[in-house]
Amino acid sequence: MKTMKAQDLLKERYGEKGSERRDKFREEAYSYYFGEIIKNRRKELHISQEKLAEIVGKQRPYISRIENGEDVKISNLLLVANALNLSMQLTPR
Repeated sequence: MKTMKAQDLLKERYGEKGSERRDKFREEAYSYYFGEIIKNRRKELHISQEKLAEIVGKQRPYISRIENGEDVKISNLLLVANALNLSMQLTPR
């Protein structure tokens, strides 16, 4: 079995850093990751998608799309995160 570094695997599967394919993969990965955080926190608080949608002034299918990583706009992510008592932090690399 061949051992690969994560960066090499990403390069092999999704192309060079900065390429359109690699950027699309990264965007989808972040959307999935944020969706999972939102879904897990909502369940932890025993809040239904319907109730969360009501709290943030959206429809239930929109919450579902966020949780499935299909529609994550920063403004709406912050709105939902606030409703779930989550904070976001941006830090320099």
